[in-house]
Amino acid sequence: MDRGPGDPVTGAPPWQVFLLGGASGVGKSQIGAPLAARWGARLVEVDDSQAVLERVTTPQQYPEVHRWRLHPEEVLALDDAAMLAHTCAYAAVMADALEPVIGSHLESGTPVVLEGDFILPSLATLPAYDGVAHAGRVRALFLVEQEEAQLARNFHVREGEEQPRRARASWHYNEWLREECLRLGIPAVPARPWETILERAIAASS
Repeated sequence: MDRGPGDPVTGAPPWQVFLLGGASGVGKSQIGAPLAARWGARLVEVDDSQAVLERVTTPQQYPEVHRWRLHPEEVLALDDAAMLAHTCAYAAVMADALEPVIGSHLESGTPVVLEGDFILPSLATLPAYDGVAHAGRVRALFLVEQEEAQLARNFHVREGEEQPRRARASWHYNEWLREECLRLGIPAVPARPWETILERAIAASS
């Protein structure tokens, strides 16, 4: 019997840790669970770690982590370049936090898919994670959108209201991620057509 794209496979995946990144609203959450299931891996949503970071750190330690909570009007007033810088600074903090998590999974041998907005392409290029050499066991894939207007539509469908500022910020981050993936040689897969994104993501993770 032929396997469907969401059916689990037998045997181990060709990686231990798979990073599934992309800007907010691009469609990562639609394929995270079936992609993990296809490989018999756990799915960990990295964005949930934001609440943990806010609880265990102070604004003095990590100002960008607390900036939105403390000064939302200041963040919303940022121009496009400053908003992108803020997003990348937040993602850099997340990269530091994720490094020991990746190292732990490399040591335990438990395959995992880490999915989230604040995953940097450069995180997939480290020679070691918290002292644990990856030896080719860390792979990454980033979903990218081709049109800013589509991100705006995605936000509207998902959350029931227009969010042009959020869509604009997500678009600039999307384009920055696309360029970073190209620079680092990491797969960046168009999110559309929706009908084939899971199959294409599975192919890229093989």
